[in-house]
Amino acid sequence: MRPTRHELFGQAGTPRVAVVGAGFGGIAAGVNLRRAGIETFTIYESSLGIGGTWWDNTYPGAEVDVGSHLYCFSFKSYDWTRTHARQPELQKYLEATVDDFGLRPHLRLGVAVEQATWDDDRHTWALQLDDGTTDECHVLISAVGFLNAPRYPDWPGLDDFAGAAFHTARWEHHHDLTGKTVAVVGTGSSATQVVPAIQPIVGQLLVFQREPGWILPKGERDLSDDERATLSRRWRSMRERWRLRYLVEKNLWSGHLFRPGTRLNSARHELCLRYIARQFADRPDLRAAVTPTYPYPGKRPVLASTFYPALKHANVELVPHAVASVTRTGIVDAEGIERPVDVIVMATGFEAANYLTRLRVVGRHGRSLQDHWAGEPRAYLGITVPDFPNFYMLYGPGTNAGELVITLESQAEYAVRAIRRMVRERVTAVEVKPSFEARWYRWLQSKMAGTSWTMSNNYFRSPSGKVVTQWPYGNAIYAVFSRLGGRVSETTRRRP
Repeated sequence: MRPTRHELFGQAGTPRVAVVGAGFGGIAAGVNLRRAGIETFTIYESSLGIGGTWWDNTYPGAEVDVGSHLYCFSFKSYDWTRTHARQPELQKYLEATVDDFGLRPHLRLGVAVEQATWDDDRHTWALQLDDGTTDECHVLISAVGFLNAPRYPDWPGLDDFAGAAFHTARWEHHHDLTGKTVAVVGTGSSATQVVPAIQPIVGQLLVFQREPGWILPKGERDLSDDERATLSRRWRSMRERWRLRYLVEKNLWSGHLFRPGTRLNSARHELCLRYIARQFADRPDLRAAVTPTYPYPGKRPVLASTFYPALKHANVELVPHAVASVTRTGIVDAEGIERPVDVIVMATGFEAANYLTRLRVVGRHGRSLQDHWAGEPRAYLGITVPDFPNFYMLYGPGTNAGELVITLESQAEYAVRAIRRMVRERVTAVEVKPSFEARWYRWLQSKMAGTSWTMSNNYFRSPSGKVVTQWPYGNAIYAVFSRLGGRVSETTRRRP
């Protein structure tokens, strides 16, 4: 006789779910769980507030790269004030979403999950929390993302620097930069927002560039009152969302944007070169320094309207060299030249390819996820891994492309469908078949060949040298795969 769901999962009759992370991914998971009638879940967040990336990254100028009406949940519209929302508004949006969908009672803020261990006899995950307590759940959803562990440089002498030195993702607001000589190290997305934001107040700004990135203007601006009134109508807001989605998808669905030699890639490459030529028509020295020598996009392409103009101000110097070392009072570049500085801002990115660096997950054979990967992160659809039952990752390996929030929603829906299957079929373990994960990874790696990601120095590579973070197409294709690829790839069990 088949056991009842109450016998399997307890009084509530639904699996106990632990969600790790309260950013866009964790909130998407929580909303989908509630919509499915599952109230037995807890969202653990190591920070003291929700937001994930948008809680951590409060540096001056922090702003999204995607249009506001697209960089939001499909189930939660909002009265955006800008074409591209800044960090405080994104934080406010996420707070409103949590309140509107009743997620507050499910949050445990300031509590990190340090380790999760699968018990194959009981079909549960044992959780070790950083406050010394423990918990358990039937299903574990990791929503920690992959841009959550700042990459700190190992420059000789950094620890002896007499001034302030901090990472953009851990901005120290108590330091007054007014009139100071500030060094920003890096020219990626964060740096291109920080530089224009602090340029007007600092005395001198040194921008250290190891290698230039491909940049195009974003076109960000405040929305007028009339525009906001128009977009407050639901159908107009949805039309704007679909318009923005089309603009993103049309360049991604074929995968040609990332392949040098294709018409689409060549057109984008030329567009970037023309933008550089226009901005630096009167500064050939800067034009040469900011022009990449690797194929487009190579690294993460940058959208920034104010970075190039900021470089031309009298109090800004672009140093087109990497940092070699740090002295007590300054920075020495790769050419051996030392420049005195008061403050060092490290815009040095994240340990992107080192997934789940802060959460140790141990599967059913007693092996950790890191041991299982052996330096090469991989997962079926970037979501689930063989030998790790009832475990799901949002924004996992091989899913970085297109518009993030759409992907997170697809992945949260995938996990919740599996949980609903557990209840419907009275099973206690759902696991991806190894053959599906292996075939998926082989196919995905075959699509990396010939892309510009394999031809440049970027954070997409694992220690093995393979590109493990990227998805080579758009969100629409990924959504189809994630919608259709779940049940057929799964094997189920019921605990004895």
